[in-house]
Amino acid sequence: MATFLYKLGRFAFRRRNYVALVWVALLALAGVGAVSASTPAASSFSIPGTEAQKAFDLLEQRFPGATADGATARVVFKAPNGEKMTDAAHKAEVDKIIGELKSGSDQVASVADPYTANAVSQDGSTAYISVSYKVDQATVTDASRDALTEAAEGARADGLTVEIGGTALQAEPEAGGSSEAVGVALAAVVLVITFGSMIAAGLPLLTAIIGVGISFAGITALAGPLDLGTSSGSLATMIGLAVGIDYALFIVSRYRSELAEGREREEAAGRAVGTAGSAVVFAGLTVVIALAGLVVVDIPVLTKMGFAAAGAVVVAVLVALTLVPAALGFAGKKVFGRKERNAMEAKAAEAAAGTRPEGKPNMGTRWARFVLRRPVAVMLTAVVGLGVIAIPATSLELGLPDEGSQSTDTTQRRAYDLLSDGFGPGFNGPLMVVVDGKARNNTQEAADKVVESVGKLDHVAVVAPPTLNKAGDTAIITVIPKDRPSSTSTEELVHSIRDTGATVKSDDGAEVLVTGNTAMNIDFAQRMNDALIPYLGLVVGLAFLLLMLVFRSILVPLKAALGFLLSVVATLGAVVAVFQWGWLASLIGVEQTGPVMAMMPVFLVGIVFGLAMDYEVFLVTRMREAFAHGEEPREAIVTGFRHSARVVVAAAAIMIAVFAGFIGAGESMIKMIGFGLAVAVLFDAFVVRMTIVPAVLALLGKRAWWLPRWLDRVLPNVDVEGEALSKYDKAPAQGSDGGSDGGPDADRQLVRV
Repeated sequence: MATFLYKLGRFAFRRRNYVALVWVALLALAGVGAVSASTPAASSFSIPGTEAQKAFDLLEQRFPGATADGATARVVFKAPNGEKMTDAAHKAEVDKIIGELKSGSDQVASVADPYTANAVSQDGSTAYISVSYKVDQATVTDASRDALTEAAEGARADGLTVEIGGTALQAEPEAGGSSEAVGVALAAVVLVITFGSMIAAGLPLLTAIIGVGISFAGITALAGPLDLGTSSGSLATMIGLAVGIDYALFIVSRYRSELAEGREREEAAGRAVGTAGSAVVFAGLTVVIALAGLVVVDIPVLTKMGFAAAGAVVVAVLVALTLVPAALGFAGKKVFGRKERNAMEAKAAEAAAGTRPEGKPNMGTRWARFVLRRPVAVMLTAVVGLGVIAIPATSLELGLPDEGSQSTDTTQRRAYDLLSDGFGPGFNGPLMVVVDGKARNNTQEAADKVVESVGKLDHVAVVAPPTLNKAGDTAIITVIPKDRPSSTSTEELVHSIRDTGATVKSDDGAEVLVTGNTAMNIDFAQRMNDALIPYLGLVVGLAFLLLMLVFRSILVPLKAALGFLLSVVATLGAVVAVFQWGWLASLIGVEQTGPVMAMMPVFLVGIVFGLAMDYEVFLVTRMREAFAHGEEPREAIVTGFRHSARVVVAAAAIMIAVFAGFIGAGESMIKMIGFGLAVAVLFDAFVVRMTIVPAVLALLGKRAWWLPRWLDRVLPNVDVEGEALSKYDKAPAQGSDGGSDGGPDADRQLVRV
């Protein structure tokens, strides 16, 4: 592989005009496809194999036209203190708004009068109008939303408190924007500090943005045919931007290192791609495995998000291997800052005169030596520290965000609160019980029995009479819980109703199913819990085999996997502390605490594992390279940190900056993912990879690189160290020197490849 990538790097450098033209053409084609693509329909959310999904599918068959596909809205009214919504003046105002809503948009299917639909609270202070639309949420036009809000404004002017909830008012969240801009700006600062050159700092940013542009435009163009939602684009942008910058960073850093060793520019580009590029390929493969592995969860929307993000990673790898060396060809000697060039020329003159003093060890060298002096103490401190942070994870509760988790500044949240105050906390999360009596033609009898039994259960506020379809073979029973949708008591109620349904089926032969958004969320959380262990096994298992190929060791991949698990558990602890317990929540704009998003553990496992293996590959590969070339294990650790620590720190800082930029997103799901990934990278890069890894390797010594002989013969040699490049080796020019990261203060280390 090293030889192939070496030739590819030289070719891209030499034919840089054509390579750049190809990538620009791809960006233009993807952009044209995105612009010309039709607006996709709303991405359907389904959980195959669950009771809630089975009931939902049954309703589509037995109650055609009455399913929840269409958008809905609730216009909620609150009378002034001392007044009631049943007062004549307020009733007239509500009637006026009903007429405006019916005539305000041709997308409206029906508008329910609260005075005939029993939609007035018992104390008369609150009422709501239910609006149903002919189209789904994504298809509701701005004109329809404006008609909804304008109708509410008229009632507010007359003294009523009016808020609007429901899906009709919620526009699809747009990917891109301020979050990515913040991340790119912070990444630019890190790169300038790392390289000391605007050109060198700009290359990773430019190439990463081109890669993300192609990925996002491609996803937008394919969103319709492949039924991809906007969340797929957001996740792909987040991951693609982070890894795109990091992969380019490693190629540029190695190129500067090769130039500092005195190699010609084309040769340096070839060697950078042949060595660092090999690490990029395997690091990218681990991320792709982790993201594509989401297919085992068996939730279509997550599968699509995973494949979309994996595609963005593949593009990032290809950009790093081809466009980056081409861009280096355009940059010339400006990949070094002026001060660095002057310092290198001065050092070359000193070396030629034989008067060069010993260089000061860089920070990576000093840190590695510190860890090697006291590995047990350092390892225990890091492990115990992460263990303490992980303690809140024992109280992890999973769920899905609803309007109750939105900011109190939004009308949706205020409408949610008004309904909770007027009708009870459970009103925002009704349960839909479906009774299928087609087998014995006893639907009414079975439904009445269900109503009687459910009414006796704990945590039930109201049980509505059954509503039968035209055929009389299916009934719907609405159950209002006493507590909020995301509460533990509501989850217990769902399970109790299902137990009651099992009894009814054994006695009367009618099948009883529980569905609705609340039940769907509960089933979703359970599916994510059940899938976590198999998913973890698949991802870690495949990546373990991949890392065995890279490092030709058993203990190094095992250490990498265990360190990853430690960082994930600590990250979950931090997420629980902030989003569930509310610690420091106000600092990042979390106004409503509650259960952690159900998909968060799986996302952390998938994304963080891939990123963690990035740092493992980039850091430990250089150690393996030094060990393979004859250095002692402890010396190889120092060499690895001398050459890679600064770049790994910069890469991690960039990842944190990109992910932290998404904490400012308005959508709670994106905010939580951004926070979780930023904290995970912080823990994994700085605590696990930079601290625990060298301590463990120091304690293991040569045993860290042990591999049974029979396995050594079986495993193919992928040559990440670039040993096959020795046939292309040419002596560097005399008198040229510099550190591996291209900085003038780094120790000189001529790597014999």
